[in-house]
Amino acid sequence: MSTEGLDCRWVDGVLWVTLDRPRVRNAMTITMRRGLIAAMRAADADVATRLVVLTGTDPAFSAGIDLKEALGNGAGSPRGARTDPAAVVRAARTPVLGVINGLCYTGALELALSCSFLIASEHASFADTHAAIGLPSGWGMSALLPRAVGVRLARQMMLTGERIDAARALAAGLVNEVVPHDRLLDRAWELADLIRLAHPDAVAGTLELLADGEGTSLAHALALEARAKLRWRSDVVDVARRFAARTNRK
Repeated sequence: MSTEGLDCRWVDGVLWVTLDRPRVRNAMTITMRRGLIAAMRAADADVATRLVVLTGTDPAFSAGIDLKEALGNGAGSPRGARTDPAAVVRAARTPVLGVINGLCYTGALELALSCSFLIASEHASFADTHAAIGLPSGWGMSALLPRAVGVRLARQMMLTGERIDAARALAAGLVNEVVPHDRLLDRAWELADLIRLAHPDAVAGTLELLADGEGTSLAHALALEARAKLRWRSDVVDVARRFAARTNRK
């Protein structure tokens, strides 16, 4: 699954996808974006894959798309320049953990916002420079960022292009956790282990419920859950085994 600028590795049911062009802050080429889409589809097709971890090679997560390539060096956008991996990440049935190890700007921020949830290094920073350089957002920024951090901060970030650091991102609700940089991958593995231990169908069903209920009324979201509950068939032996295993770990 790996391709130029994108490293993909399966380890114990976890697909690690690393944006890997550190000399240009992991700017995403068309090839990388297509590779990311292929990796997400492969994860969804593989019942043994329980989680996708998306990160970048230090010192950046990603500066966004490779603008030189996307603009055709002034000659016009090449074929494939509109490839949108963020939409595929949002549609994935497999959970996607975004591990933000450094700067995360513009298209990369849209990609991060499309993940199931995010953890960040203390070195992480976030910015949206679409308006600053004269481009419209195209991978969901105007819909996703306000829902993550609130409309007022989203307006400020999108209109000014100013970056926010990891601490402010945590306070605003953009990321779930901020951890020391040298512990970031260890923490990713801790979360991966917990997700791998969970019931795979319950994980998939929970993700689907959250996606379908997001932005709807409370009554509609509760109705979705009630319908899902009626369709679920529990294995009481398996539930008892899982409960005992969790109790023994505590």
